[in-house]
Amino acid sequence: MAEFVTVEAGEWTVEEVLAALEEGRRVVVRTELLGATHEVTLRWDGTTYYCDTPTRLHRHATEAAMRGCIEAYGYGRTDGQGGNADAG
Repeated sequence: MAEFVTVEAGEWTVEEVLAALEEGRRVVVRTELLGATHEVTLRWDGTTYYCDTPTRLHRHATEAAMRGCIEAYGYGRTDGQGGNADAG
């Protein structure tokens, strides 16, 4: 069974999210929409990337498409600062 890790939207960089997915982990992103907190599960099965939202399952065939989704919805930061790489 895959390991789950839960983060707040924007807590990790896009690169950190993608690295976790490629390591086989599922990344649960907590995000706020219309005043309510929702969880989105991001995963990769070795071929296809998935964004499992409360209302829809998005599929992405390439890392570039998944990167675009993570950036567009703010699940990961693009500034390269902070995140779990600095934890310690």
